[in-house]
Amino acid sequence: MTTPVFPLHSAEAQQLIGRTFSMSRTVGEFDVLSFAGVTGDLAANHTDHDYMLGHGFEGRIAHGVLLLGYTSSLSTRVADQIDGAVVSLGYDRVRFTSPVVMGTTITSHYTVREIDTHKRRIISEAVVKIAATGTTALVATHIMKAV
Repeated sequence: MTTPVFPLHSAEAQQLIGRTFSMSRTVGEFDVLSFAGVTGDLAANHTDHDYMLGHGFEGRIAHGVLLLGYTSSLSTRVADQIDGAVVSLGYDRVRFTSPVVMGTTITSHYTVREIDTHKRRIISEAVVKIAATGTTALVATHIMKAV
């Protein structure tokens, strides 16, 4: 099934405002160690279980930017509904509010907050929560542009 696409200024596109897209996944060792290898961020808090236990954590934690990256598939679901190319202009107010230990299931939520037809921008809120507790682990504002 193909997702219908709409011009940014259309009533159909405007109906995206307030809509939330969500997905869950378990943050696995492969995810964290692959991300560490790709980025070069091999800090002990991501790679050394015993180190983290000795510092009051339940184990190694995921990179905050990896959690942000998980929301990318949700922004794509929004962009895929807009006619033409939509690109990310970046993120504002990114906050990592709680650590996520490897093996934790998270739920990412992506809510369209505003569509500015003059600037051709889509402003959305990205939130990542720990599924078992509902604790917020990440919040950010994402800005995309229809080009």
